[in-house]
Amino acid sequence: MKILHLQASPRQQGSNAWWLSQQIVARLAAHSGHARISVRDLHGDAIPHVDAAYAQALGSPVAVDEDQTAGTLALSDQLIAELDAADVVVIGTPMHNYTLPSTLKAWIDHVVRVRRSFAITPDGKVGLLRDRPVYVGIVSGGRFSGTTARQPDFLTPYLKVALATIGLHDLRFYSMEGLAAGGAAVRAERERIAMELDGEFSRA
Repeated sequence: MKILHLQASPRQQGSNAWWLSQQIVARLAAHSGHARISVRDLHGDAIPHVDAAYAQALGSPVAVDEDQTAGTLALSDQLIAELDAADVVVIGTPMHNYTLPSTLKAWIDHVVRVRRSFAITPDGKVGLLRDRPVYVGIVSGGRFSGTTARQPDFLTPYLKVALATIGLHDLRFYSMEGLAAGGAAVRAERERIAMELDGEFSRA
């Protein structure tokens, strides 16, 4: 099993997003018996925003000659190939201002690319990548789900639409919420999510 692990927290390996996504990765690896894990730190090794050449290529009615790709267009090819090679994707991300961090949005902008990862047809956009499980671990200082929600959630619906555009429909979300309440809240959420993951992977 090839696992692509995307980490989007500015706190990197000291973050709850890293901890949560690592919990998912560890269970996937244990369940498969053998896994090759590729980690892409979207904060420590930040992806640049798309440049003029990329924007021009996307605005063109025809595909760009691959020999002429340069700048972030070449990076886009690399990131799409990396994604396409993975059997499973794991994303660990905080919620920033009700949605995803700009580091994760930059990755999305590179992999959601017309004529490369999706096609435009008379019936709408159709993904060109094969579907595979995408596990998304979200951490938030506030609460955005359930009856105790006190803030909106634009992260979950956005990821569902963006990744479905390129053919990834099998998304599985896990969240740790209310972490701004302090250490006791963090410990309680870690215990709760660990039990939830144990239960789900034991049924897999």
